Amino acid sequence: MNVMREKAHQIKDETIAFRRDLHMHPEASFQEFRTTDKVAAALDELGVSYRRLEPTGLIAEIGKPGKTVALRADMDALSIQEQTGCAFKSVNDGFMHACGHDAHTAMLLGAVKVLNSMKDELPGTVRFLFQPAEEVGKGAKAVVAQGGMEGVDAAFGIHCSVQTPVGALQCHPGGIAAAADRFKITVKGKACHGAYPQTGMDATVCASAMILNLQTMVSREFSPMDTLVVTVGSIHSGSRFNIVSGEAVMEGTIRSFSREVHEQIPVVLKRICEETAKTFRCTAEVEYDVLTDVLVNEENMVELGFEAARKVTDPQLVTHNSPAMGAEDFCEYTKYAPSAFFRLGVGGEWPGHSDHYEIDEEALEIGVAFYAQVAVDALGKLTK
Repeated sequence: MNVMREKAHQIKDETIAFRRDLHMHPEASFQEFRTTDKVAAALDELGVSYRRLEPTGLIAEIGKPGKTVALRADMDALSIQEQTGCAFKSVNDGFMHACGHDAHTAMLLGAVKVLNSMKDELPGTVRFLFQPAEEVGKGAKAVVAQGGMEGVDAAFGIHCSVQTPVGALQCHPGGIAAAADRFKITVKGKACHGAYPQTGMDATVCASAMILNLQTMVSREFSPMDTLVVTVGSIHSGSRFNIVSGEAVMEGTIRSFSREVHEQIPVVLKRICEETAKTFRCTAEVEYDVLTDVLVNEENMVELGFEAARKVTDPQLVTHNSPAMGAEDFCEYTKYAPSAFFRLGVGGEWPGHSDHYEIDEEALEIGVAFYAQVAVDALGKLTK
């Protein structure tokens, strides 16, 4: 058995127990106070130095001066009422670890234990980023703002991939996760009696036309070779069946895979909304919030990660995966150092963000081993 896999196997039960404790106590983004304390207590027990971030999260380091490789795990949960019925289900009403962040944190802590047991052999420094608030797309930015990527020469992350064979490790060079933005459009018209619509300015009709016109961003504003998704997820307009609405509010998300397109989207969106509003004698106010950029894996880091993966799991399970329209704020780290973000197969029957989300905990051992192996391998190559 591979050395890292053997060391990860020795702490398998500890890793699972830690994950289950976090699963029972999920916390919202930037509210991961208990989770941060639990990780800190574990690091204290190991004698590993760390510093807390504001308001939550922490950064730990092991090794000696030289090249630095960063490993990242996110810690926040989702506002979902758990329906799994498992023995360690959430005790925090309305919150659930339905995206695997409890597993990510437990695996990264496991990697701390593995690498701490061989710290004198490390040719450089391994930095562990226990990151808050991935689900709102702001946690990685907070880590970077507090010096998390200073001096980092390479970075790696893992995300649980449900409905994927246990132990699979997948990655792909180039764009792998989409940029994700959020918008809010407020259409203002003039309310009037439903029997005399000509005396008002119908915000509902205007908003309806706007929803359809926004889809032309995909088919007419940008190249058909550039992947783009425009989703209006909610619309609220009017107060009564026989009153022409004077205001409509829409919220939605836009996903894209080109950094050039990503920069142009807010301008195009604003123009379409404002010009459509004029057609109906209404006005439109557009609020646009950039959540995450495109996550781009660096080819050399992907190949290095693949080599490490083949050492700790069945080589046949180490494969390329396809880009997905989901977002991941690990993208922030890729702006500061060559990076690669891997998917770890954890089985399970339910998709991510489901109230029945579950994983096969046998995968945690492989995740621990991969974190440790890729850090050591990267340091070895960087110091040559």
